[in-house]
Amino acid sequence: MTTQTIAERILERYEPVIGLEVHCQLLTESKIFCACSTRFGAEPNRQVCPICLGHPGVLPVLNRHVVELAVRFAVAVGAEVRAESVFARKNYFYPDLPKGYQISQYELPLALGGQITFRDDGATKTVHLTRVHLEEDAGKLIHAEGGDRSAGSSLVDFNRSGVPLIEIVSEPDLRTPREAHLYLQRLRALVRWLGVSDGNMEEGSLRCDANVSLRPRGTTGLGTKTEIKNLNSFRHVERSLAYEIERQADLLQRGERVAQETLLWDAAAERSEVMRSKEEAHDYRYFPDPDLLPLRLSSAEIEAARAALPELPEARAARYVRELGLPEYDAQVLCETRELSDYFEQAVARHRDAKRVANWIMTEVMARLNEKGIAIGDFPVPAAGLAELLDLVAGGSLSGKLAKEVFAVMAESGRPAAEIVTERGIEQIADEEAIQEHVRAVVDAHPDQLAKFLSGKENLLKFFMGELMKRTRGRVHPERALALMQSELERRRGAS
Repeated sequence: MTTQTIAERILERYEPVIGLEVHCQLLTESKIFCACSTRFGAEPNRQVCPICLGHPGVLPVLNRHVVELAVRFAVAVGAEVRAESVFARKNYFYPDLPKGYQISQYELPLALGGQITFRDDGATKTVHLTRVHLEEDAGKLIHAEGGDRSAGSSLVDFNRSGVPLIEIVSEPDLRTPREAHLYLQRLRALVRWLGVSDGNMEEGSLRCDANVSLRPRGTTGLGTKTEIKNLNSFRHVERSLAYEIERQADLLQRGERVAQETLLWDAAAERSEVMRSKEEAHDYRYFPDPDLLPLRLSSAEIEAARAALPELPEARAARYVRELGLPEYDAQVLCETRELSDYFEQAVARHRDAKRVANWIMTEVMARLNEKGIAIGDFPVPAAGLAELLDLVAGGSLSGKLAKEVFAVMAESGRPAAEIVTERGIEQIADEEAIQEHVRAVVDAHPDQLAKFLSGKENLLKFFMGELMKRTRGRVHPERALALMQSELERRRGAS
């Protein structure tokens, strides 16, 4: 089942209606209601205590930093942060839930409303948010395989129990699997930009439940929705929604009804499987948690969080277009991460040609980052080092071709450009008379080619330029050298 199949066979008749519930792990060192570590990768059941294991008689204590991070995200997306929110117990039984309930928020969440915008083929799409609320994570089931006695059973790792989450619930504003992908991608970029979460989907820091239904195109009602649980990659979100849209369309076209169900996505088989019938809110028997007081925030605290926000990516990209004259595409690329954008700003502060800096970052720098699989923070060439290299190019001391060779050495060693240029003796020949001497020497060394040029074979100009570059090891400015070569050849033509 492919996206193309959906577009051709389904979207003419049906309109998908998609909403996402994103669970985002907050970037804290300890859990939401206890002091246990949130570090990823620990041995199973080593980061637990009586509180997150739900032992009788223990009391949760709210982590203040969790609230600070959640409020930061809420004000960044324009949500209304409530002066009072209430923690609730969400009651259900599952082996990875040690207390038999999950501490979450229901009737009185932390924040209401807000929006996320993203670009899709040049158009801006806005997705409105329903709510942002706090909750704790559950444990993790590990399905054992192999020849030991645990084979065929499921083991439980409670290290994640009590890890702090915000759940970000969108309105059903998405219409295609691609839009869902782009929305989730933008959301992850934003939480990283804000320092709210590392957004690492491979480690479970960002997971998504997708709700989808179909309605006849041109209508405004909502069909019966299904929910696909625990999607942890952009590809899984897009592929699972594509599959589910086609599955629902097949049912409707046969005159059958869509059952309201919770589904799991089998990535290997690329199909969904029924997990259980979809629950309603009353099935969870929500009620205020008697062990936790209401969370009260003053208007001063909320405004302080708003004032402390960094410049957001959309605003920064717009500033690059307005003040630095960058194309919108360049500005968007440079603002994909806050670290990359900061690197650009530091380089531009030293080398004022913003377009040249942008071009080098988007080509040479990003190519190296992708090749090495590293972030800009781990890149050996500091922003000031890149600016120094570009100064050499702008000043005529280094050709563009040689600059790339120098940059390759810088990216491996972290050494400054000037040191590499001096060591290798590749500084560009700036003296015009010196260049002229090389030009005359090249022409004198190839009398046969000169005779053919003078007889009308103008394309031999490329040959002479190639020989000049070989002779000087690319150390002459191409445009200046070309002008001098053309002048010398025309002089020879006039003298013949």
